[in-house]
Amino acid sequence: MSSFELNLAESELKIVLEALTELEMKMATICDTSTDEDEIADIGNNLIEVRLLLKPLKEKAIAQYGENIINFSRELL
Repeated sequence: MSSFELNLAESELKIVLEALTELEMKMATICDTSTDEDEIADIGNNLIEVRLLLKPLKEKAIAQYGENIINFSRELL
């Protein structure tokens, strides 16, 4: 398998993490609520791939930038 290297600023990484987290939640909801076995299988396979991408990305981001990198709240401080 070939690899792809990408350099992101902290703010850009936060956007990517938020988008992947939202996608993971949407896919999980579909898998939990759908009655269509084919849909569950297709989305479930994609969900596994998203989680395999998101977990190490999140771990590396937290190690470099701290827990706040995964705080996606829009509330004012």
